[in-house]
Amino acid sequence: MDFTEYIDLAAERLGGRALAANDEFFAPKENLLKAAAPVWIADKYTDVGKWMDGWETRRRRTPGYDWCIVKLGLPGMVRAVIVDTAHFKGNFPEQCELESCAVDGDLSAKQLEDSATSWNTLLPKSPLAGDTQNRFTISCADRITHLRLKISPDGGVARLRVHGEVIPDWAAIERKGGEIDLAAVEHGGLVIDSSDMFFGSRNNLILPGRSTGMHDGWETRRRRGPGHDWCVVRLGTPGTIRRVEVDTSYFKGNFPESCSLEICNAARDITDSSALAALAWKEILPRTKLKADSMHVYETEILAAGEATHARLHIYPDGGVARLRLFGTLARRPAQQ
Repeated sequence: MDFTEYIDLAAERLGGRALAANDEFFAPKENLLKAAAPVWIADKYTDVGKWMDGWETRRRRTPGYDWCIVKLGLPGMVRAVIVDTAHFKGNFPEQCELESCAVDGDLSAKQLEDSATSWNTLLPKSPLAGDTQNRFTISCADRITHLRLKISPDGGVARLRVHGEVIPDWAAIERKGGEIDLAAVEHGGLVIDSSDMFFGSRNNLILPGRSTGMHDGWETRRRRGPGHDWCVVRLGTPGTIRRVEVDTSYFKGNFPESCSLEICNAARDITDSSALAALAWKEILPRTKLKADSMHVYETEILAAGEATHARLHIYPDGGVARLRLFGTLARRPAQQ
């Protein structure tokens, strides 16, 4: 898997927030986590200077660096980061550095800045290029809740993307009891493979909340030959699926004619397409008709097939699905990764 196919743990829609920055004279820190790609408006100015779609500090006249503390929307293991300096050409930082910490509770920025908070180096000081998506692979298996981005000596960063795997607080989830959405991104679900996602990312399927539009689902191109489209979801933890929701909201002239669902019990580290295809899949929802722009709920239709680690959704022959929910019970409490 390309690292950009992992969840952006810092995404605003997942609860990511820029908590504090030592300086944001030219452009505010909140821009760092905006979902939209950075834009350039040539003739737009503010009362302090050129408007920029990012976080930009004033020109530093003393030694040191500038910094911004980011709370991840979902805690997890970081696989890679993108420090995007789009449109910052003569005003990008020379270098960046990332530090991380894992803390319990919703600490304030002041508490995080306190010397009692232990910050660890996640990305050592690294060179940046201007107007570029600067990509860095991260080798760290720690569970992280906050990041501190340091830029040297000053300048602007358009966006910060933090791609990784969600590591939920399973103890808290267990205390709540009952069924949970085993596929949900907040519970560690990840869509690890698909036949196609030309119009919409496969990971949109498992995002929180209802879809906000056709752009906010998984949509494949129009199929002109035999076959059908599919995607594979790795559940956040092994469990038994008891209820399935397939939501085609906003897909009206491009919804699939039907769908089916299979499960398997396999190792979590399998991500290769051929290895996934060779697993022992069991059907739990036979091929079933779908409607346009509708929520479909299946419970009595679900066939017993035991515990699952992965689910494979088939759509016939192609089209768009807004959300997929796989409600069930935990098989066991997973060890913290």
